[in-house]
Amino acid sequence: MTTPAGADSPRNPPRLVLGSRGSALALAQARWVQARLAEKEPGAKPEIRIIRTEGDRSQSVPLASGTTIGIFVREIEEELLSGRIDLAVHSLKDLPTAQPAGLEVAAIPAREDPRDVLVLRDGKGLDDLPPGAVVGTGSPRRIGQIRALRPDLRFEAIRGNVDSRIRKLREGRVAALVLAAAGLNRLGIRDIAFHPFPLERVLPAPGQGALGIEIRSGDGDLARILRRALDHAHSSAAARAERAFLKALGGGCQMPVGALGT
Repeated sequence: MTTPAGADSPRNPPRLVLGSRGSALALAQARWVQARLAEKEPGAKPEIRIIRTEGDRSQSVPLASGTTIGIFVREIEEELLSGRIDLAVHSLKDLPTAQPAGLEVAAIPAREDPRDVLVLRDGKGLDDLPPGAVVGTGSPRRIGQIRALRPDLRFEAIRGNVDSRIRKLREGRVAALVLAAAGLNRLGIRDIAFHPFPLERVLPAPGQGALGIEIRSGDGDLARILRRALDHAHSSAAARAERAFLKALGGGCQMPVGALGT
């Protein structure tokens, strides 16, 4: 934190700098954390610093290539380790299970809907897609599970933020998209039809729908503030169990594994 230790009382609240990617979804998540901290720590004025990551710069790199672990978090973690930011707000499913030495996840707020959803132009569901229809997703986890349900479908990897993916759907480049329900909900997107997959048919990625608030290890004052203001016991226990399961399998955030703790 940018104030001396012990100076985080309501009379002298800490000045906090939050690191976030610059996409609309990342900023919506960071602003939610910012508002929550301001509410729970009266007088605090958390600031958001936008950090451009390799994943933002390298739109042509396939996310399932096996070489992209940490592609959306690495630069943010470097800023955190350097002390230029005090905490980082991540989509937890993007955060590798093996974190750099000196960093830890201090809080996991209440989780959004963890399910994957099928997004379509005409509002029909998976079973109504014509044979050979192209579904926009490059995720091996999603492709494997959907292919088990509809082996006739074809898949195309589509990168970009949620808005750009939906635009490609509306332009007819694909017949449907697979996205995370949490992202659509956090962005308030309601003007397009989407159908959540039942968990019995498609399991989400470990940590999907949850945020991870990362800080420097040993920053006890900030950890206590974040746990008090943000941590949700049920969501935290479930998401941490999912990440432990993924780590036990030897995988990172790119491994095609579905898991949901309840």
